[in-house]
Parts: sequence; C-alpha cells; structure tokens
Amino acid sequence: MSVSAQNKIVADFEKKLFDSALGADHAYRKLNRLISFNAIAASLQKTYSHLGQKGIPAVRGLKAMLLQFWEDYSDREMEAAVRENLAIRWFCGFSLTEKTPDHSYFGKFRKRIGTQHLADIFNSINERLQKEGLFGNIFYFIDASTIITKSALWEERDKAIKDGHDKLNNLIVKDYAVDKEARWGAKSKKNIWFGYKRHIVVDMRYGLISKTTITPANVLDYQVVEQICPKQGYVFMDKLYDTKKTDQKIKASGCSPGTIRKNSNPNKNKDLDKWRSAIRMPYEGTFSKLPKRARYRGKTKMAFQNFGESISYNLKKALQYLPITVYN
Repeated sequence: MSVSAQNKIVADFEKKLFDSALGADHAYRKLNRLISFNAIAASLQKTYSHLGQKGIPAVRGLKAMLLQFWEDYSDREMEAAVRENLAIRWFCGFSLTEKTPDHSYFGKFRKRIGTQHLADIFNSINERLQKEGLFGNIFYFIDASTIITKSALWEERDKAIKDGHDKLNNLIVKDYAVDKEARWGAKSKKNIWFGYKRHIVVDMRYGLISKTTITPANVLDYQVVEQICPKQGYVFMDKLYDTKKTDQKIKASGCSPGTIRKNSNPNKNKDLDKWRSAIRMPYEGTFSKLPKRARYRGKTKMAFQNFGESISYNLKKALQYLPITVYN
C-alpha cells in the first residue's frame, strides 16, 4: 500500500472520529463558520510565532484561549481538554497525532497577546455580529457587577491592626493585599466585596455586550459612564446613576438618559420609572451569566479577563439567535 493511500485511510478515520464527537449542529462547528479566526489571528502571528512550542500557528492559540473562557477552564484544565476532548482538539486545529500544548503555553500566550489586542478582537467580533443584525444601536442598558479577588482578608486585617491601624480600609489595603490594585466595594451594607467592578453596556436588541471596562471596586458606578457610553440611543440605568453629572455626560455623548430616579429626586415620575424598570429587568440576567471570580491579579490582567469573558458571552448568545442559513 502506498504512503498516500495510508494517509487517506488515516485521514478518513480521523474525520469519522471527529464527526462522531461533533454533530452537524455542534456549537464549535457553528462558531468556526461564523467567525474568520484566521483573519483575526493574522495580526497575532508576528508576536506569537516565537512563543512556546514551535510550529503552533497563532490561530490555534487564539481558538484555545477563547474556548478557555467559553468553558471556564484553568490552564491545566485547558491542557487536558485540548489533549483529551475530541471536539476541542478539532476546533483548535490539532490532528489526532499532533502534540498539544502544555499548561504553560496558555499563560505565555495571554502575556504576548496583551489586553489592548484582546480589546481589538472583542470589537472585531462585535463588528461581525453587527453585520448579522445582532446589535440594534437604539436602546442600551448600563450597569456594573462584582468581581471578587479574595473573599476573606483576615490575615491581612490582623497584620494591619498589628501595625497600628484601626482597620483594613481602602486607604491602606494596597500595603497588605496581594493584589495591590483591588479595593473594597459595596452595593449595600450587606453586599461588600474585595476586588473589581465590571461595567458593561448591553445592547437591548439581543442582549449582547457592546462596551465594557474594569475598575477597582470602590469606583462609583456613575463615574464610569463617560468611558462606556454609546454614541446614540436611549440608555437605561438604575438609581445609582441618578446624578446631574451623569445626565450631562449621557446627553453630551449624543444619548438620552433613561435613569430610574431616586425617591428623593423631585423630578421622579413613578409610572415612568416603573416602565423603565420593567424594560431593563430581562437584561439584568447578563450579570448572572458572567463569572464573579477574578482569575488574575491587577487591573490590566482583570481587563483581559473581562474582554475574554465578554467575547465568550456574546458568541454564545449569537449562536442562539442567528438563523441556520448563516452557518451554511
């Protein structure tokens, strides 16, 4: 039997094995047809070509990174998944006989790609989804949610008190916590955490994230509006955003504020606020789908996590709503 004939037998067997692991409508197949990963990865190749194991194309690293956020895997879990899971191996572009990367590869890849580049990828993917009509650009929902870096800092608190401080507050926590940029945040007297805030703009046509950023947890929600406000449309926000400066910033961006007013606001219209609350309520579920735990330390790395998770969230939503003709 010739070498070419042997190769064909191996290729046919591999195809059947992969087909058995991925049905025709598998999410990874749809995702592979929806997004041109080769085009996105082209700009990565120069920085990625000397990274980790030789011969691994940038597009494979990109796909593996996105699936890591998609499945919420650690680096070691991702190492095992690429090696053992046929669907993931196929999506990332590894044949049955190829050696897959170890866990150290993924950390090096994230470091080389950088937060700004991942932000560009987030915008690029959103542009693709925009072409499919998944963004309405008329109604938006702005809010913030919790990302916890560490749930308890008893040892750090005890050390601070031993050093003569009354308590471990935001003025001194950077001197004791491992994550120097994380801070205490509070939504209420009972809802207090240490870490960061995820600020997002949700386009209300299909509930996709159009803009997002990260701040330490002590930054007030309304202080970030100017950074993420869309350029047009009607913006729904809760009572925490009810300030004159917020309204001014929203209007200066070309939008109209749909803020639920505080009870102390003399301009409060209860019927209008009841309608606004009902309209925005379904989109609050966005935050329940996004992870609440910090993977990394520091604001820059947390911004990287946020973009990765936002990309994953948007792609999962997109696969739910796009018609089958998009994938054919």
